[in-house]
Amino acid sequence: MSDSASRSLNQQWDLVIKSKAGFFQFNFRELWSYRDLLWLLVRRDFVSFYKQTILGPLWFFIQPLFTTITYTFIFGNLAGISTDGLPQPLFYMAGITAWNYFSECLTKTSTVFKDNANVFGKVYFPRLIMPLSIVLSNLIRFGVQMVMFVILMSIYWMKGASFQFTPAVFLFPLLVILMALLGLGTGMIISALTTKYRDLSFLVTFGVQLLMYATTVVYPLTAAPAKYKWLIVLNPMTAIIETLRYGFLGHGSFSWLSLGISTAITLFFTITGIIIFNKVERNFIDTV
Repeated sequence: MSDSASRSLNQQWDLVIKSKAGFFQFNFRELWSYRDLLWLLVRRDFVSFYKQTILGPLWFFIQPLFTTITYTFIFGNLAGISTDGLPQPLFYMAGITAWNYFSECLTKTSTVFKDNANVFGKVYFPRLIMPLSIVLSNLIRFGVQMVMFVILMSIYWMKGASFQFTPAVFLFPLLVILMALLGLGTGMIISALTTKYRDLSFLVTFGVQLLMYATTVVYPLTAAPAKYKWLIVLNPMTAIIETLRYGFLGHGSFSWLSLGISTAITLFFTITGIIIFNKVERNFIDTV
C-alpha cells in the first residue's frame, strides 16, 4: 500500500457532512457546536430591527403601546366589549404582548427558506439555526414588552385597581416555551410548504390576523359566543393568554385541561414541523 493511501486511511475528520437517514434525526451536539453562529444571528436580527430608525429600540415600547390604545378605543369604548372587570389597557396589553411574540415567531419563521436561500446554497450549517435565531431574537423583544406590562400594572395598582397575582404566575416560563414552540413549529410547516406553493406566503399575514380574532386577545373567553366557544378553546393560544391573564391579573378562564390540550397541540405542531423541515431541507434549494 502506498504512503498516500495509508495516510488517507488514518485521517480523522473533525466534521463529516452526510445525508440524514430519518426524518426526525435531531443532532443537539451539532447545534451546540454552532452556538456562536446562533448568537450572531440573534444579534443581527435585534440590531437590524431598529437600524437606521430615528427612535431605535423605543419601537419595542411604542408598537404595543399604540396598539393597546387603539384596541382600548375601538373594542373597549366603541364596541363596549367586556374585559372581565379589568382595566382595559391592562387587559389588552396582556393579550397583545403574548400574541405579538407568537405571531412574530410564526410569520418570520414561515419565510425562513425563501429569505435565506442564497445563504443556504453557499455554506453548510444546521438549517434549524435560522428559525431558532428568530425565536430567540423575538424573545428579547417580548421581554422588553413584558417589562412595560409590569410597569403599567404598577401604575394601576397605585391607583387602586382591582387585580392580583395568583399561583398561576409561576407557569409563566412554561407559557413562554409554549408560545415559542407553537410559533416555531407552525412557522416551519408553512416555510416548508411555501418552497413548492408560493401562494401560501401571501396568506400568512392575513391568516395570522384572522387567527387573532379566534383567540382571546380582544375579548375574554367568558364573552365568546357559545356557538363558537369550543373552537376558540381548541386554539392553543387561547389557553396561554387566559393563563397569562389569570396569573398576573387574577382574571381569566384558567383550566388545567385547556392548558393540557394547548400543550399537546403545541407539541404536535413542533414535532410535525421538525419532521417536515428535516425532509424539505435536503432538496429545497432546487425548488426555492
